[in-house]
Amino acid sequence: MQAPNVPAAPALRTGQRCVVRIEDIAFGGEGVGRVDGFVVFVPFVLVGETVELELTEVKKNFARGRLVRVVEASPERVAPRCRYFGDCGGCQYQHVAYAAQLRIKHQQVASLFQRLGGFDPAVVAPVVPCPQPYGYRNRIMVRSQWDKFRQALNLGFVRHDNRLVVDVEECPIAEPALNAQLRQVRAQPPPKGGLKVVLRAAPEGWEVPPDSFFQNNFFLLPRLVEVTREFLRRAGTRHLVDAYCGVGFFALELADAVERYVGIEYDQRAITAARHNAAARGRVNGEFIAGRTEDWLSGAGETVAAGTTVLVDPPRKGCSPRVLELLRQMRPAQVILVSCHPATLARDLNALGREGVFDLVSVVPLDMFPQTQHIECVADARLRAATAAPAPVKRADSPALSNV
Repeated sequence: MQAPNVPAAPALRTGQRCVVRIEDIAFGGEGVGRVDGFVVFVPFVLVGETVELELTEVKKNFARGRLVRVVEASPERVAPRCRYFGDCGGCQYQHVAYAAQLRIKHQQVASLFQRLGGFDPAVVAPVVPCPQPYGYRNRIMVRSQWDKFRQALNLGFVRHDNRLVVDVEECPIAEPALNAQLRQVRAQPPPKGGLKVVLRAAPEGWEVPPDSFFQNNFFLLPRLVEVTREFLRRAGTRHLVDAYCGVGFFALELADAVERYVGIEYDQRAITAARHNAAARGRVNGEFIAGRTEDWLSGAGETVAAGTTVLVDPPRKGCSPRVLELLRQMRPAQVILVSCHPATLARDLNALGREGVFDLVSVVPLDMFPQTQHIECVADARLRAATAAPAPVKRADSPALSNV
């Protein structure tokens, strides 16, 4: 049976060319157009543009296409700086003026929070721009793959439309030091295809083991700290729990704003580095503990209680249901969530707020990944009984999370 409100697919076939007008940009960067009411996704376009595309995939409810040419361009279209843009899968927005990128990302985050979390879009603040939209990445992963047509090894990044590797000599969004490292790798390539090479610029003043996480944009890092510090200040809490703390970045940057802190991290090498980083900064009002966040929270008892903020910076997949349920049971005064995936963040905040336990006060997106589909967000959730000004944001579809 045809799904409701989904037009029956016109007689479309792969290889067919169509001219469509772009109506929206979906999360992930693909433009949305329609052929006789049937949704077609196409990358590297802008809202309001008329484009010719070639269909590459036709499904029951949608199709995908390859951009052939721009018939009518948006005034916000710009020339990409990278010669590999359109082939390499690393960037989605180099054809978009930077101010427009920020607006698109804000609209996408607000839409996801409304659709997946049930929150009023007004909860989402404007996107904090990056002061350096190119040359900012301090970590890249270079892949190697044997190209049987060239009879040579490709060194670079996966294509946007398949799993083949694009041979790349330089990356304009990477820091200059990483491009210098890339040239060295190309001069002395891996012995065979299928190997990955991680290139990294070390953060000044921080000990970070090779495989441990650290934010990949040094230029916007101060603003990320400012946002989390301001959320912490507004809640007026005295204790900080930094879950998934890595090498201790947030705990140590915020240690002077609380009486006590504790950082929890499963990676033992990262915990060792966090302790060294604390010693180097003289941050003696806390400790770092090796272990799983859910295990520590399970045994924390009244340690996580009134006057405590729990800062959660989980992997891209978000918090586990167990961690969210433990937070709901323990009810700290504030939960600050940091995430590079707004969809999983909206889902996690929705789970935290069930039955009115937590109110979502604010979400601040930061453009830690210019030219790409990705966006970092910091969310401030307060225990309802402890919520103070500013007033919590109500859900769009239910008054259940408003003040009582």
